[in-house]
Amino acid sequence: MGKETGFLELDRKDRTYGPVEDRLKNYNEFVVPLSPEALKAQASRCMNCGVPHCHTGCPVNNIIPDWNHLVYEDDFRNALEVLHSTNNFPEFTGRICPAPCEAACTLNIIDEPVTIKSVECAIVDKGWQEGWITPQVPEKRTGKSVAVVGSGPAGMACAQQLARAGHSVTLFEKNDRVGGLMRYGIPDFKMEKHLINRRLVQMMAEGVEIKTSVEVGVTVSVASLKENFDAVVFAGGAEDPRPLAIPGFELPGVRYAMEFLTQQNKRNAGDDELRAAPRGTLSATGKHVIVIGGGDTGSDCVGTSNRQGAASVTQLEIMPKPPTMEDKALSWPFWPLKLRTSSSHEEGATRDWAVLTKRVIGDNDVKGLECVRVEWKGGKMQEIEGSEFTLEADLIFLAMGFLGPRKAGMLDQSGVELDARGNVKANVFEYRTSDEKIWSCGDMRRGQSLVVWAIREGRQCARSVDEALMGVSQLPR
Repeated sequence: MGKETGFLELDRKDRTYGPVEDRLKNYNEFVVPLSPEALKAQASRCMNCGVPHCHTGCPVNNIIPDWNHLVYEDDFRNALEVLHSTNNFPEFTGRICPAPCEAACTLNIIDEPVTIKSVECAIVDKGWQEGWITPQVPEKRTGKSVAVVGSGPAGMACAQQLARAGHSVTLFEKNDRVGGLMRYGIPDFKMEKHLINRRLVQMMAEGVEIKTSVEVGVTVSVASLKENFDAVVFAGGAEDPRPLAIPGFELPGVRYAMEFLTQQNKRNAGDDELRAAPRGTLSATGKHVIVIGGGDTGSDCVGTSNRQGAASVTQLEIMPKPPTMEDKALSWPFWPLKLRTSSSHEEGATRDWAVLTKRVIGDNDVKGLECVRVEWKGGKMQEIEGSEFTLEADLIFLAMGFLGPRKAGMLDQSGVELDARGNVKANVFEYRTSDEKIWSCGDMRRGQSLVVWAIREGRQCARSVDEALMGVSQLPR
């Protein structure tokens, strides 16, 4: 424990944002890091609890009190070693994880939690700046080979761990660049993509072979992977979007959020319009945009629309508006239900709750959206009579989550068993599917989830594969 009275003397102070008028001009990250003095002070608020609930709140079980203490002691190098012992990519989680560890912080019962996410990000950013993060090349090779399909955070973590164990790992990605939804679903203003690229350089130096623009189940068969590799890992994510079954859904101005976000990220990467938008360019410039879905993906559509110069942005959510503050006595240490306002919302958007969409208005183009207000009674939704209203719209983005992994191609070809929700069936101990040569992890196994859960599953799956191939594993679980 760095300072015994730190949590009594100091208030929570987190990172700040650059001015709205500046950040809307580009797609760069705009978070302003804490100064070294402020970071040390915030780390000193950690109480080094006898039972640190932040450990269990964090899916990768980060050893948070230890690296908070090391930051307070200005020992960033050892803090980085502790951080990397549980998390392959803390620069990802330090930017786009919602920080369930902070919700579970013991200080959060009666006060504001420790700024765990900001300290984590500062540690790894300093590690890169100082050149402390280098490839971890195994001393010897096992002679075993593993194919990892899908290069999101689960696939990347799994591939890196297996390579460090000495296996020959090939990472397959159907898109032209590695990163999964981190690459094409997370806007650059939340996480710039050079962060992924430098990890890829590290992974390749550790022995991971990367093959992009290769779709397993289409350009290469599952059978060939099983024939040519000792083990196969499915980490393809949950990419089947939830549709909106209302009249007018088929109009060209109604599109899935990932189409919109992917296009802009491709433009930022330097792709031409045809390559970035094979189904036609989506632009919010001068248009009235409606985003259906109140989660992070919807928020990302809001931020991207504002940067493109939308005339207006409205975000709709079918559930009731949550309370501004959670009931901590009731919810702690679990993730609470409360109103969350993102930086994109602060840049300009109208938000509305308990709204059901009824019909898209338009002939060839979208003109509006008919809606009705609803109330929830006994867990059931009921329309409020006489509450119908219409919103002007030129573009409607669907950000209502995902139904699970895509079945066509790899999954259909593999014949692996699926669970009741349509995800690949595999338990969290072995991560093995109904095919003894195939494992699965991340969103493809658990359904749509957080980047930190994907990293955890990738790491644990790697240990299971290593143990199956070698009889014993030294990889951490």
